Amino acid sequence: MRIAVACDHAGFPIKEAVINTIHNAGHEALDQGTFTTDTVDYPDYAQKACRAIQQGRAERAILMCGSGIGMCIAANKMDGIYACVCHDVYSAHQGVEHDNMNALCLGGQIIGLALANEVVQAFLYAAFIREDRFVRRFNKVVQMEKPGASNA
Repeated sequence: MRIAVACDHAGFPIKEAVINTIHNAGHEALDQGTFTTDTVDYPDYAQKACRAIQQGRAERAILMCGSGIGMCIAANKMDGIYACVCHDVYSAHQGVEHDNMNALCLGGQIIGLALANEVVQAFLYAAFIREDRFVRRFNKVVQMEKPGASNA
């Protein structure tokens, strides 16, 4: 699986460890930047990684900023992106299994390297469970993306 990876300056300190975890799990990392600790705007990098998913160049993304929240908000504005901030192993795999999450957001100033490694592994090894209830719920979310969708 190819994983798009992107961060801003506050997520940069954990990016190398995340990329190593991706490689050690047998996957490919598509590094979308940033490449220094110089101040940048997180939406620019969220967009780069999420475009890779939209264009079929990556199956999933891992996005890092200071808290993970900014990246998450930006990513969820893009069609077909289902991003969540996860700083625990259960949420990282359950978000994929039950909710079809395709973008993991991490806070570089929140999570340590050892836990980031475990969270990334849980995200990578998880697969969407295609039980009727999960598919039905996910399809309702997809319908909400459509212009003029009802909030009923």
